[in-house]
Amino acid sequence: MTATLSVDTHAHVFLRQMPLAAARRYAPDFDATPGEYLDLLDMHAHSHGVLVQPSFLGCDNSYLLSVLRQHPRRLRGVVVLEPTATEAELAALAAQGVVGVRLNLVGLPLPDLRQPSWQAFLARIRALDWHLELHRRAADLSALITAAAASGCRVVIDHFGRPDAGLGGKDPGFAALLRHADAGRVWVKLSAAYRNAGDPPQADAAAARDCARQLLAAFGPQRLVWGSDWPHTQHQHLASYGASLAALGDWVPDAAQRQQILGATAAELFRIPFPY
Repeated sequence: MTATLSVDTHAHVFLRQMPLAAARRYAPDFDATPGEYLDLLDMHAHSHGVLVQPSFLGCDNSYLLSVLRQHPRRLRGVVVLEPTATEAELAALAAQGVVGVRLNLVGLPLPDLRQPSWQAFLARIRALDWHLELHRRAADLSALITAAAASGCRVVIDHFGRPDAGLGGKDPGFAALLRHADAGRVWVKLSAAYRNAGDPPQADAAAARDCARQLLAAFGPQRLVWGSDWPHTQHQHLASYGASLAALGDWVPDAAQRQQILGATAAELFRIPFPY
């Protein structure tokens, strides 16, 4: 394992024969095993990784948890839960290396996070110093962030904030995301720019670079993290782990800022002690 702190904050592991959620947008036809992922971390000199529950597995986090238990020093987890999860259930998950809850809202009705049941759930997350991870198009993010931030919990935004493919950094929703930087409780993942790309996606490198520079100017390296998005589901034909890491060099040219993003910022947000 590398002796340098470096964290990949967004990856998935799963097996194709696993039971899938009834409501899903995608079903994998391949395996993404923990062994493969750990080999990639080693190959690219990453000390740690964060596993995010895939949307197609719903709230059955059992496989992710089993992997965390096998690698408690190297991996952390972000799970998918119903807001009815109790304080005791959350504490049990925290003991297994879980540090956040993801709301993957792509293609789903928007929940009203201002409702008392959601606010109570977010308060339980805050008590553990977890974060709420939001995956939704930029146009809908600001209201979600405002409601989540009312609870005081940290908020992490997936995949650049998912700006519109045609608008990129000029998307009004993306501009609204930038304004949330001032509150100091929002982090953004520089990951999977290909999920925001148009057609052909290869032509959107400049748009991703522009969004990254705007995010860096607004949030600074203290509240940006990087994720590989391995195994790049639905985009395996145009993405790879190495290319995802190389893109960070394009988005953040300054080496010291990249190290901050990969190291201290990620370690603090995802509760990773270093050195061991």
